[in-house]
Amino acid sequence: MERRAVVGGSLIAGLSTLMSPPALAAGASAEAASAAAGDLEGVSDSIDQLRLTVERQFASVYTDKWQGVARIRQQQHTWMRSTQKYPDFIEVGLDVWDNIYDWHVVYQQPVNMTRTSDGRYTMVFMYTTLLLRPDQALDFVGFAFDADSARPRTR
Repeated sequence: MERRAVVGGSLIAGLSTLMSPPALAAGASAEAASAAAGDLEGVSDSIDQLRLTVERQFASVYTDKWQGVARIRQQQHTWMRSTQKYPDFIEVGLDVWDNIYDWHVVYQQPVNMTRTSDGRYTMVFMYTTLLLRPDQALDFVGFAFDADSARPRTR
């Protein structure tokens, strides 16, 4: 069982206990019952607002973080439209490299990283090998290319 499921399950169980109406005494009036229901509704609204605030905070963090992924996918889509296959390589800067590594960790995907014979670092992302270019700008995403793109095509 994952930690998220345990923590999330405990949180839901605790909140549902808070939200359940208290047992009314046999002689309790309808007025007291409606006041208790109004209090519970207010608590429920407050918890819902807190949940929305936390979700918005996490959503903005993740969308900002995955801009490198979006830029790489854009290059892959451009290459795919013209060649009907994913590109073999795309060069990236350090920030994009770290974003892709973080993406693999967050989504629990296997990270396939190697070092080539010439000392360059590589990482596979969706059928494309990313080549680290630490000499480029931190947010650099180069154009896609194939291993045989230097050779002229003959048909």
